[in-house]
Amino acid sequence: MAPNKKAKKTAESMNSRLKLVMKSGKAILGYKACIRSLRSSKGKLILVASNCPPLRKSEIEYYAMLAKTQVHHYNGDNSALGTACGKFFTCSTVTIIDQGDSDILAISTEE
Repeated sequence: MAPNKKAKKTAESMNSRLKLVMKSGKAILGYKACIRSLRSSKGKLILVASNCPPLRKSEIEYYAMLAKTQVHHYNGDNSALGTACGKFFTCSTVTIIDQGDSDILAISTEE
C-alpha cells in the first residue's frame, strides 16, 4: 500500500506543478509543436502521456536526446494530462519552455 500512496502523491505534486507552469510559465501542447520546439532546442522538459503511441514516444525521445532535453513519462493518459494543464481536451505531449514560478525542472531531474 505504501508504494501506491507515494505514486499518487508524486502524481498530485506533478499536477500542481504543471498547473503552476501553465499559469506563470510558458508551455505548449501537442505533438507537432513539441517536435518543432525540439528541433529549435527551445523546450526544457517534455511530458509524454502514458497512452502516447510507441512510435511517437520513441521519436520524441530521439529528438530530445539530440536537443539535450529531459523527457518525463506522465503517469496518466492523454485526457488526464490535458486536464492537469487546465484544458478541456486531450493532449499527448506538453513541452515546457519556461517554468515560471514552478520548480518542475528540478523535480523531474530527481526522479
